[in-house]
Amino acid sequence: MTLPENLQNLDWQKGQGLIPAIVQDALCGDVLMLGYMNEEALAQTLQSQYVTFYSRSRQTLWQKGETSGHTLDLVSIDTDCDRDTLLVLANPNGPTCHNGTRTCFADAPMAALPWLGKLGRVIDGRANADPKTSYTASLLSGPIERAAQKVGEEGVEVALAALSDDPDKLPEEAADLLYHLMVLLRAKGLGLDKVVNVLKARHQK
Repeated sequence: MTLPENLQNLDWQKGQGLIPAIVQDALCGDVLMLGYMNEEALAQTLQSQYVTFYSRSRQTLWQKGETSGHTLDLVSIDTDCDRDTLLVLANPNGPTCHNGTRTCFADAPMAALPWLGKLGRVIDGRANADPKTSYTASLLSGPIERAAQKVGEEGVEVALAALSDDPDKLPEEAADLLYHLMVLLRAKGLGLDKVVNVLKARHQK
């Protein structure tokens, strides 16, 4: 197959036909794993839209999740400045690591803002939970007016906290507002990425 323009002229020789591929969660930015691709693995990834690697130990192609079902749904692939490393953005279906953790770097510290993406995935997972035992599920399953009302209430609490002398009050109330805003977005079928895209578009004006 003909590769997209951004993936042409890759330096396959440096790694003797293999290029390292860093897989990143497309939503929250977590680094999920590192694998290797040859030209065939890259072509199959683009064709199937499931991330596929070349196993150096077994010397064969392997699609991530082909036995476990924990596939990596492709979002995009790009290369670095030297054209000898790939950055793969993907949506994981279940844990990525063979140890059962969400990433192969489960104990690594996470940057503050990308953690909101992780919270977004948690909220997504609560959508099918029992509303009687999950507050998030009760908001998602109830009328949209209830979730919207909670955002309004929390917004007022944030404003009041800003006038308080308690230094811990504002971040606590802001956390409540962010959580309820994310739940409201999810109830409307949206995510923080849509909000970020609007901010990015405004910044470019």
